[in-house]
This record gives sequence, C-alpha cells and structure tokens, in this order.
Amino acid sequence: MSTSDKQSFLALCHAHQILKFGSFTVKSGRISPYFFNAGSFSTSSLLSSLGSAYARTIADASDGIDGQPKLEFDVIFGPAYKGIPLCAIAAVKLAEMDETKFGAKEWCFNRKEAKDHGEGGTLVGAPLQGKRVLIIDDVITDGAAKREAVEIIRTYGGTLAGMVVAVDRQETTSAPGSKLSALGTLKKEYGVPMVAIVTLADIIEYSKDRLTEQELEAMKAYKAQYGSEDVA
Repeated sequence: MSTSDKQSFLALCHAHQILKFGSFTVKSGRISPYFFNAGSFSTSSLLSSLGSAYARTIADASDGIDGQPKLEFDVIFGPAYKGIPLCAIAAVKLAEMDETKFGAKEWCFNRKEAKDHGEGGTLVGAPLQGKRVLIIDDVITDGAAKREAVEIIRTYGGTLAGMVVAVDRQETTSAPGSKLSALGTLKKEYGVPMVAIVTLADIIEYSKDRLTEQELEAMKAYKAQYGSEDVA
C-alpha cells in the first residue's frame, strides 16, 4: 500500500484501540510494548476497512511492487480461526476492486477438527488440489502457525503462492543465531512473495508523535533488542 494508505490504516487502528501499547506477553513468550488485535475489527465498517487494506496489499503484490516477484494465486486460504473471516472479506474486497482481475479468485479455510457428516473433512470452500494458494492471516511473530498452514495446503495438493499478513512484527525468531524476521525467514525458505499491510517500522514511524515518551522509548528498545536484519 502507499504511505498514505498505511497511515490511514494505522490511524484506524489507533482510534479503535486495535493497536494497543503497554505490556503484553506475545506467542513467542516475549514481553511486547505493543499488541495488534485483529479481533477488534469487530464492526461491519471496521471489518470492511480491514478487507480493503488486505485487498490493496494483495493487488500491489500482484503487480510485483517493491522489487518482489509478482504474486500469482488461485485461492486465498485463511487458517482457522482468525484467518477465516480475513480470507472471506479479502476475497470480497478484491472482487469489488477489480472484478475482471480478481472476480474468479476462490477462497478456502480449514477447520480445527474434521467434520464427520455432510461434506466431511477439514476444509471449507474451494478445493486446493493443483492450485496456487495465498495464505492470509493477522500477525506473524515466529512463523510456526504459518508453517502449519503450508503443510495443510500441501496435504490437500495445493502449492504455496505467497503470504499476506496485517502486521509483520519484524522480530528475530527464537531459533539460535536467527537474524531474519519470521516473514523474511519464510520468504527465503519458500521463495514466494510475502508481504504485510504494515510493519513494526511503520508502526513506530506513525506512532512517534502519538505516544508518550515512555511508550516510544519502550518501542525503540524492543526493536533494538529483537529487531531483525530485514527491519526497514
């Protein structure tokens, strides 16, 4: 997205406390000075705005911006549970943005538990067999959940086409000697486009005039301690 689009997205997150500052234990076990909660896009209007942000990010990636290879995909896959509404609203907003280019894109999500009646199985939506699959999710910290999603795609005969998240925390993983972020590590491992609506660097830049001095220093200290080599 453009810088102005990112600023508008972050303004929305600030205004509705989707992006919070304080002290939070994140999935990696680290104590983070900020927390992004995609579940707080809990009104129709907010969810619509989030879907539009995903759609613009995906459209940009499909054009191959920022020196990345063009994102080419057939299906948007949302890992359970937060990825379920995300893949659906992103698919809708893409079709609204460009029906010719994106109107035929499919979407799919997985269940945590297999269904033993009706259509059965663990997938809902388009089949993945023989298709290029784009993973969409909220936040990436250590990448473990994203690798699980990749394995689901492969199990059902799909090929990973790329990944789009709302926030790239741009932290080193907990792996010994790790210097890249989780998204950077996955990009290197899988060799496909992986992008975020906003990054830690975007959050700090936007928030620097909106946080208390203590909050801003905590953000900078966290970045200095855990920031990866691929932080902008």
